[in-house]
Amino acid sequence: MAINGDFVSKTTLFLVGLIAFISFPAEAAVRKYQFDIQVKNVSRLCHAKPIVKVNGRFPGPTIYAREGDRVIVNVTNHAKYNMSIHWHGLKQYRNGWADGPAYITQCPIKTGNSYAYDFNVTGQRGTLWWHAHILWLRATVYGAIVIMPKQGMPYPFPKPNMEQLVVLGEWWHKDVEEIVKQGNNMGLPPNMSDAHTINGKPGPLFPCSEKHTFAMEVESGKTYLLRIINAALNDELFFAIAGHNMTVVEVDAVYTKPFVTQAILIAPGQTTNVLIQANQSPGRYFMAARPFMDAPIPVDNKTATGIFQYKGIPNTVLPTLPQLPASNDTDFALSYNKKLKSLNSANFPANVPLKVDRKLFYTVGFGKDSCPTCVNGTRILASLNNISFVMPKIGLLQAHYFNISGVFRTDFPDKPPKPFNYTGAPLTANLGTAHGTRLSKIAFNSTVELVLQDTNLLTVESHPFHLHGYNFFVVGTGIGNFDPVKDPAKYNLVDPVERNTVGVPTGGWTAIRFRADNPGVWFMHCHLELHTGWGLKMAFVVEDGKGADQSILPPPKDLPPC
Repeated sequence: MAINGDFVSKTTLFLVGLIAFISFPAEAAVRKYQFDIQVKNVSRLCHAKPIVKVNGRFPGPTIYAREGDRVIVNVTNHAKYNMSIHWHGLKQYRNGWADGPAYITQCPIKTGNSYAYDFNVTGQRGTLWWHAHILWLRATVYGAIVIMPKQGMPYPFPKPNMEQLVVLGEWWHKDVEEIVKQGNNMGLPPNMSDAHTINGKPGPLFPCSEKHTFAMEVESGKTYLLRIINAALNDELFFAIAGHNMTVVEVDAVYTKPFVTQAILIAPGQTTNVLIQANQSPGRYFMAARPFMDAPIPVDNKTATGIFQYKGIPNTVLPTLPQLPASNDTDFALSYNKKLKSLNSANFPANVPLKVDRKLFYTVGFGKDSCPTCVNGTRILASLNNISFVMPKIGLLQAHYFNISGVFRTDFPDKPPKPFNYTGAPLTANLGTAHGTRLSKIAFNSTVELVLQDTNLLTVESHPFHLHGYNFFVVGTGIGNFDPVKDPAKYNLVDPVERNTVGVPTGGWTAIRFRADNPGVWFMHCHLELHTGWGLKMAFVVEDGKGADQSILPPPKDLPPC
């Protein structure tokens, strides 16, 4: 369990790169990056396999920017798969062309071709991330985005001595795309992952992992800012460091009211920044990540570990493990999420919409389609308001911008076709789920309230939903069926947490509000890749406004062809 020298050098590079970055001049700059998508061999868990990498790195390179900067990332695809990259959490105002989800805002970058994602970082600072947004390629194609505040604008919390990225992921022994293809052909979920990872490394609880262990050296008395990202495909994760409390100060690149916790819960797509003080007896302490699942569904329940090591402590000292919550600890999950609140200060106000122009109620459900060639004669599907989304053959944003007919309809329903006891006894009957590329049209600058309601169609389950192009306020959440008369009275309209990805609790509901001030076509989907593939997704068409800067920007000349 020795510290891996290769990783220590990468950690040093991160810190040196950050120091060099923050010395840049105050004026807005243009940051240029080149991403080369390649297939390279990687060894984990005593087994080597080819994976898709960016610039030969796994995880991929970190994008550094400062609030107000322009970023240009030229992506050249040398891999055998079509590719697109999503800059998760960046709002891309009027500029959906740079958002990245394949067949939503662009057609993918074909093998041998390039596309330059060109976007401004406006009104955002903190930790976000980027990942492939086609097939299951984000299993290995992902990395961090670090946005520093404007020059002269301090953090609204004590300045840390150092910062460190902690990117959580999943690992499969075999080729992920082949596993998914096999599962689809059988009509069953694909095999679950074989390990979880911290910065691409599973840690010493797995075989052949002495060299594949992330280690972070710390000095007594110093404070560290951990930028934690859940890049896993299908698992919500608990994360903790043995013997050390963490202070949560930011989620999804939005500052929060600080609170102290022994563990965090982070869903796929979410980011969390925490402060941690090296204030314990000098030693070696495990950091650990393990799934949260409070529904009767199998998951990869293995624990990924890294080492939080005090300077001068020999590697022969055995680390201690943290006490993570039980894997089905619903009470911890609900309590933790309830503590998340916007900072709501003069510099960082929570502009919660108090008046609502459009109320939406979407049910989340599973079903089965007939599939004579599948193992059980059926294939699992997922739906919102009983509609399982069908991906188009060209980008929806292109179809909208150029008025191409026949690609999508704008009649996605504001509520389910048939009310029922959503979280009552399990329902195995298929409610006649429809298939279609149906979008919801939203007037520019209107205020929207969306209630996402889990259902017991086949089973209840937690779902982390991500809305592209927007942040939103999580004004309410609860267990059971949403009550439109009683529950809104309990909303937090003062300092609700603001984020871009939110969990809908198992057998419960979540209410979000946002102002539709970003014209374009914006994807909304469950960030469990398994459920997205089954159709648990839709998109909003936000209409242009009447002002000069309230319409979609013209597309770039090098937009990938369909």
